[in-house]
Amino acid sequence: QVQLVESGGGLVQPGGSLRLSCEWSTSGVTIAAMAWYRQTPGKERELVALTTNAGATNYINSVKGRFTLARDNAKNTMYLQMNNLKSDDTAVYYCNAVGRENDMEYWGKGTLVNVSS
Repeated sequence: QVQLVESGGGLVQPGGSLRLSCEWSTSGVTIAAMAWYRQTPGKERELVALTTNAGATNYINSVKGRFTLARDNAKNTMYLQMNNLKSDDTAVYYCNAVGRENDMEYWGKGTLVNVSS
């Protein structure tokens, strides 16, 4: 099992910054990869950024140069630093992990990011 808890969302003005955190705990499962997704009402959940245990990190085009994903294994925490936020970034952001042993996906409950003036 993998438990994921997100934090750090909130209301921010366009051009502002936020840092999301995802703290994980595991029992009997090794995490193979982790990612941040986001979802707005009426739309499918969208992959924002992902990282693998090999250290590879990828971003969708709309956040490249503005968002940075970091993973601190010593603290069991993954971060998403979001700079120069735009109204289109408004969404619920979810932390995701994939188990190496079972290929199962695990999700946090999400944290709301609202970019508005």
